[in-house]
Amino acid sequence: MVKLDTVKIEIPEGINIILGQTHFIKTVEDLYEALSEASAGIKFGLAFCEASGPCLVRHSGNDPELEKIASEMALKIGAGHTFIIYLRNAFPVNVLKRVQAVSETVSTFCATANPMEVIIAESDQGRGILGVIDGFSPKGIETSEDIEERKKFLRTIGYKTP
Repeated sequence: MVKLDTVKIEIPEGINIILGQTHFIKTVEDLYEALSEASAGIKFGLAFCEASGPCLVRHSGNDPELEKIASEMALKIGAGHTFIIYLRNAFPVNVLKRVQAVSETVSTFCATANPMEVIIAESDQGRGILGVIDGFSPKGIETSEDIEERKKFLRTIGYKTP
């Protein structure tokens, strides 16, 4: 028998998260190195759910508040071999390729600052992530005015050149 549930992820204002799956205890140290090399001003906390042996939530980071939140959320998700990263002073677009390049990373479920829920399946053996609900459902199709606003916004924040 499999039970389905959702876990609401707490995301403080101004914070982005990356949720993924990995396969080995050295993930914590390798993700730490990948993130700290990504940007001089980046602040982060990360946690990893060990899936064998003592089955602990392993954690690290350079921001104690984010490390604590990541650890608490990882425990709440409780799915083996998953990791969660909380980012400050950086966006997922700045670090995602580095995270995905870590040899233990199997996949990423999402990278967001939106309200998020993790869909969990639970059996007698343990828990696994089926997917995520990232943000809200679409309210319509963008108009030509919306397209212009999108293009202007990307240039205003420096992600596209004029």
